[in-house]
Amino acid sequence: MTWQSVRDYLYYHYGCDGQDDRGWGCGYRTIETLASWICHNLSPPKYQSRPPPSILEIQQALVLMGDKPDSFSGTKEWIGTFEASLILDYFYDTPCKLVHIRNGGTQLEQDAVVELHQHFEKHGSPVMMGGDKDNSSKGIVGVCTGHDGSYLLVVDPHYYGCQMEKTELQERGWVAWKRVSSLDQTSFYNLCMPQTARKKT
Repeated sequence: MTWQSVRDYLYYHYGCDGQDDRGWGCGYRTIETLASWICHNLSPPKYQSRPPPSILEIQQALVLMGDKPDSFSGTKEWIGTFEASLILDYFYDTPCKLVHIRNGGTQLEQDAVVELHQHFEKHGSPVMMGGDKDNSSKGIVGVCTGHDGSYLLVVDPHYYGCQMEKTELQERGWVAWKRVSSLDQTSFYNLCMPQTARKKT
C-alpha cells in the first residue's frame, strides 16, 4: 500500500467567514484551503502575511487579470480549477499544473491516481478537483493505493454551520477517504496542482 497526505492547512467551507455562499461558493472555498497551505508551508515570509483571499478579492483579481468582465465582482458565479490556477499565481507566485481527466473509469483510477501520487511526493500541496457532471469542487489532501483500489482524502467545502473540531468533521464525512470508484464515472475531472516544490522550506 502506498499513500501520501497533506498537513498544515485550514478548512474553508460554505459560510466560514459569515458570507452565505451555499450553492455557488465551493470553488472559492477550495482555493482558500489551498492558499492556507501555501501560507503555512512556503517561504518567503511574505506569503505568511498574505492570508487566503476572500471571495470578493478572488473575483476582483480575476477582473484585474482580464479573465472576467467588470460585472463579475460581487456575483454568485461559480469558478473552477482554471481560475484557481490564476489566483494562486496572482497572490502567491505559485504556478499550477492543470490535468484533464477525460472521463471516469480506468482513466480516473489510473491516470489521476498516478498524477496525485507524483504530486504529493514532489510538491506536498493540496489539489483542487472539479468536473462537469460532478461539478462539486473538492480539495484533495491525500491519496492511497492498495490491493482493493485507490482512495482520495477529500476535504469537502460544502459544509455549512458552526465551527467543528477536526474529529467531528471526520466523523460526519466532511473530511474523509473516498474510493476513486465512488466518483461519477461518466464525468470528466480537472485537477489543479500547485507546483510548490521549488519554494518549500
